[in-house]
Amino acid sequence: MAERRMFTQKIVDSDAFLDMPLSTQALYFHLNMRADDDGFVNNPKKIQRMIGASEDDLKLLLAKRFILGFESGVVVIKHWRMHNLLRKDRYNPTQYIDEYNTLALNDNGSYTEKPINDLVATTWQPNGNQMATQDRIGKDSIVKYSLGEGISCDSDEPTPPTQKRIDYQSIVDMFNSICVSLPAVRSLSENRKKAIKARLNTYSVDDIKQCFELAEASSFLKGSNNRNWTATFDWLLKDANMAKVLEGNYADKSGGFSGGSFDTDEFFRLSVQRAFDDLAPREALEREAAARLENTKATEPTPETLRRAEELKNKLQGG
Repeated sequence: MAERRMFTQKIVDSDAFLDMPLSTQALYFHLNMRADDDGFVNNPKKIQRMIGASEDDLKLLLAKRFILGFESGVVVIKHWRMHNLLRKDRYNPTQYIDEYNTLALNDNGSYTEKPINDLVATTWQPNGNQMATQDRIGKDSIVKYSLGEGISCDSDEPTPPTQKRIDYQSIVDMFNSICVSLPAVRSLSENRKKAIKARLNTYSVDDIKQCFELAEASSFLKGSNNRNWTATFDWLLKDANMAKVLEGNYADKSGGFSGGSFDTDEFFRLSVQRAFDDLAPREALEREAAARLENTKATEPTPETLRRAEELKNKLQGG
């Protein structure tokens, strides 16, 4: 993927663009900088959070059609080919084939969605009886065409990408080998394949591996919580859950408490227990608490003082 990106003033100097908030404009530039060579971005929400933009900024770019969204969560820069012209020898085709094949080019070079009745089988495979378009897509001549039909062989423009096969079983095997403390996956259903494919539209295989490693290192996700709940493969593959795991929300904290939500009563009980365990046996602590309670009653304490003393006694006895 190229490291340099360009922007045309026809877009970024337009009133439609400049009327947007500065945070929305900044998000647009960041999405462009991180897009692949066909203008696709697989992690727009991550980029939005990373630069401090809001969800409204992302929604505004979609509403004004500066970016086009897909059900998979991937977005594409609508005016990508107006911004950037890449040499064929430096071009790496996008891996988002399904999304790519739903698009066509307008006369000005911007992406647009194909009509529904044109969304048919995809990858161009030339043969002796097939006609490929002979119109060059470049500075001299830009025509509306289906991206799935291909480009003349002598064109300097890149040819459409081909579908990459997803090795679903390798993801399952990775989970079973890393997350040995979690319930193992015994079968690979169609729903699980769909979940794996959806996450690979946003994350790399290395990201998913890191998620599994973080889950295995998390006491909370392995059952050390007030519900004795344990994470599963299906739970980890949900978009929101994977994001929280990768962001460290469930990482173990100092003192043995895991991230995420925890029982505050349990936290208090264990804190008291740890503070006193090294000072005296449990029986002595209970006698001391009872004595304090009796002394408090003899001096006619307030109801609030009585409640707190009783609560301390009960917590120590319950530990």
